[in-house]
Amino acid sequence: MATLEATGGSAVVDRAKFGSLQFGVTALCFVIAMLDGFDTQSIAFVAPRIAEDWGLTPAAFGPIFSAGLVGLTIGAFVLSPAADKFGRKTIILISTAIFGIFALLTAFAADMHQLLIYRLLTGIGLGAAMPNIIALTSEYAPQRLRATLVTVMFCGFPLGSTIGGLGSTWLIATWDWHSVFVVGGVLPLLLLPVLYFFLPESVRFLVARDAPEAKIAPIVRRIDAAASTQSFIQGLKDENSSAAKGFSVFQLFREGRAPITGLLWVAFFMNLLVMYFLVNWLPTLLKGAGLPLSLAILSTATLNLGGVVGAIALGRLIDKRSPYIVLGAAYAASAAFIAVIAFGGINLPVLLVGAALSGFGVVGAQIGCNALAASVYPTAIRATGVGWALGVGRIGAIVGPLVGGMLLAAAWSPQNIILMAVIPALIASVAVLALGGVRKKTGA
Repeated sequence: MATLEATGGSAVVDRAKFGSLQFGVTALCFVIAMLDGFDTQSIAFVAPRIAEDWGLTPAAFGPIFSAGLVGLTIGAFVLSPAADKFGRKTIILISTAIFGIFALLTAFAADMHQLLIYRLLTGIGLGAAMPNIIALTSEYAPQRLRATLVTVMFCGFPLGSTIGGLGSTWLIATWDWHSVFVVGGVLPLLLLPVLYFFLPESVRFLVARDAPEAKIAPIVRRIDAAASTQSFIQGLKDENSSAAKGFSVFQLFREGRAPITGLLWVAFFMNLLVMYFLVNWLPTLLKGAGLPLSLAILSTATLNLGGVVGAIALGRLIDKRSPYIVLGAAYAASAAFIAVIAFGGINLPVLLVGAALSGFGVVGAQIGCNALAASVYPTAIRATGVGWALGVGRIGAIVGPLVGGMLLAAAWSPQNIILMAVIPALIASVAVLALGGVRKKTGA
């Protein structure tokens, strides 16, 4: 048994050096996350210009924002868990193709009906990709670096959103709003052959599905050249023997996981409500408050950039300290800085500081929460657990833009609309801290 523990299962992955395999998986998933962030955010950046071209009011875009988020929810709930049966890599390839094709088609939308359909279908691909790049990165990361690598990988999402904001301003000015979707569609399609040839399947998944040893051995050698493949396989099988089989969502509530799953879902729901409310409506609200569109977009890009910094900083803290205290404090702090945005008016320096620090908490802590979700579920249901947490979160993401549109249509001021985001941020903080209490009681 001592030999098995030293040479098999998770021990090999956890003691492995950060080498070319781990770097390659993290880097490729980072690029997917970056393109995902670009495509998810793109509609918010071009909405004011489309509204001008088509003679629409800003409030009309509430259903469009939510259509993409409905797609994200469908992808997370339905397509993403299929990875626990068909493989992480397979679903990543399919989902990347889906969001690339329909993002490209969005450029040719002629009316709101077509725009809504294309955003819905793009969202399905985006929603399926996210949980699986989180699961794949987590499964190749050594325990000592797991939260850091998952958060660094997921930094691609807010970075893609930031690049999308800065690039969209130039693309719209140089060509028109259609060009933003052309770029957002072509780049994922160009990435597909790279993913096919260079992204490995999860070795844990291969063992769980009884793949031939010849398919597993080359990956084990890349993780640790001295490791025994047979011991590695047997070790993971022993670990998985007590874990749930299949990808039924009911497994998320068995064996004492019900309170963990419930609180995790509350945190995801509330924070993604805040996150998507801000990234979708902030450009429009700040423009309505009197800022030029280019500066309104810059403020939102700054929020996403703050998320990149927050994710890296919080990821390191999570690896060294209690993730529940770190994330709970970050969510609480984000509520205060959202209020700074609300009261900043059109004072650009105040808005940029408030946006950056709000992003540090809202976006950065969400990325940390993704890593947390991947760590609380066993391999057999990991993609399902992360996928459903994100799926429930996407429901909050749908609610956020819809509520924003309703409040805007009801003639609420931009300041009061932004202030509404403080409440769910505080609820997310309480949920994560409570989750920490539950995990402590169970000894996890």
